[in-house]
Amino acid sequence: MAARTPGSRGRGDGARGSGGRPARRRSAFTPPKQVRLRDGEGGARPGPSTADGETPEVHHEGGERLQKVLARAGFGSRRACEALISSGRVRVDGEVVLEQGVRIDPAAQVIHVDGRRLQLDDTKLTVVLNKPRRVVSAMSDPEGRRDLTEFTAEYPQRLYHVGRLDYETEGLLLLTNDGELAHRLTHPRFEVDKTYVCRFDAPGGPPRGLVKALREGVELEDGPARADRARVLAQNGREAVVEVTLHEGRNRIVRRMFSSQGFELTSLMRTRIGPVLLGDLPSGQTRELTGRELGTLMAEVGL
Repeated sequence: MAARTPGSRGRGDGARGSGGRPARRRSAFTPPKQVRLRDGEGGARPGPSTADGETPEVHHEGGERLQKVLARAGFGSRRACEALISSGRVRVDGEVVLEQGVRIDPAAQVIHVDGRRLQLDDTKLTVVLNKPRRVVSAMSDPEGRRDLTEFTAEYPQRLYHVGRLDYETEGLLLLTNDGELAHRLTHPRFEVDKTYVCRFDAPGGPPRGLVKALREGVELEDGPARADRARVLAQNGREAVVEVTLHEGRNRIVRRMFSSQGFELTSLMRTRIGPVLLGDLPSGQTRELTGRELGTLMAEVGL
């Protein structure tokens, strides 16, 4: 979906390219090789409990045929959706369905295809914002600084931010009206990875021990902190750029980790949350998550 700027008219009005045609934007989603299925407690979700290839008890008399629901969700023709079912790629309420003609209640039952959750509630909306610097991660600010309302005003749903980026940090911020998704994305038990690009002054280049220290853990005033991954992206003898991935969400944790090693960041940008990438979305613009992005994100936190 095309990016949106504050003040654009209506959700359906994407940015326009030459000739008045909708502008196409490169997808900002790279699906993982294997979706991490989580249960409601953040642990690994067990596999199907069926025995001898029997169809699980998910049939809902009076509901819609499963292949019709899949076709409406964009998985191709009815025949293509029947093939998905026959190959064991569809789960309903956590159970693999192999039999054709099973009827379900899409409003009450949970469907996964290849481990990705189908969001069938069209009242729910989740969007990516590339938050600019010097914007408060709040819907209002008593000091009168720029806040998030200018980026949500054009959506009919009332959206809220998932977590925060500090005033000087830019990059990927999720906005949603799905309270359960927001809760799980911010709860530490689900350990959703977040990636940041960190720029700082480093005359002569960053010391060899910096990346190692970030990976092994550093001491902060509120306890130790450790990056899951860290690597040098660039250096020119005057400044350096390091990419850091971690799943903790303590206040200003990335800035404080670098400060503990004697480096003050000159810029900080978040580029990824779980499977969702910022990509080439311009600063100050938004886009809706694709169904595939949202499904993978929901499956990762047990939805």
